[in-house]
Amino acid sequence: MGILNITPDSFYDGGRYDLMDPINKRISSLIDEGADFIDIGAVSSRPGAGAVSMDKEWERLEPVLRILREKHPAMLISVDTYRSEIVRRTYNLVGSFLVNDISGGDFDEDMFQTISELKIPYLMMHMQGEPATMQQNPQYDDVVVDICKIFASKLEKLYTLGVNDVLLDPGFGFGKTVEQNYELLDRLEEFKIFEIPLVVGLSRKSMIYKALDTSPEEALMGTSVLNAIALNSGARLLRVHDVKEAKQVVKLAALLKQSR
Repeated sequence: MGILNITPDSFYDGGRYDLMDPINKRISSLIDEGADFIDIGAVSSRPGAGAVSMDKEWERLEPVLRILREKHPAMLISVDTYRSEIVRRTYNLVGSFLVNDISGGDFDEDMFQTISELKIPYLMMHMQGEPATMQQNPQYDDVVVDICKIFASKLEKLYTLGVNDVLLDPGFGFGKTVEQNYELLDRLEEFKIFEIPLVVGLSRKSMIYKALDTSPEEALMGTSVLNAIALNSGARLLRVHDVKEAKQVVKLAALLKQSR
């Protein structure tokens, strides 16, 4: 899943893709490098990020969706949004797509019903708190058990609504300390209990560059290492900034799996 951030303030590539020419080049690059999905984010979810209006989110998103559907109609689209109205507008414009909801339905009470009505796939992520405050002393009794309980409760609601096409993302970096993130990665296999595809987003995050005392720009090697660990622990989809390198990790991890 190749990341296309069309925001001015994302933690790694904010502001790089806020004009149509660089957006077009980024899309072509992601496709050329072998992305299976293009994940479009029009609202930054970095720690400390402020709110963005729905109209502003749609103003950023709509032209990019049109480009993808007109120039790359076969490309799978994922939209990073927590607003059910944005989901409806996107569906009306491009048809079926994957909803990537960082709030897992917490920020919009109509999200689950909307997913059910439109019959589209849903990626449910876990986040403690909200982007503006999520890294202010996050607390868990047991980070994996607590997240599993939340997932179980929300999955029950989705299944009751007839939603079965669901993916899970434990939400690395979203309301977790560095230590909690590494415990989550070390115990990733425990999420297999749900028998649902697991999505992992580790790309260039602070759990890498803070641990190595570097920067997001210098965190590619660390990202590749952790992606390999995640795949070995059951991750099915990687959300990344660097598709070419991630595809190499996927290929090598697949060879290792075949050898077993």
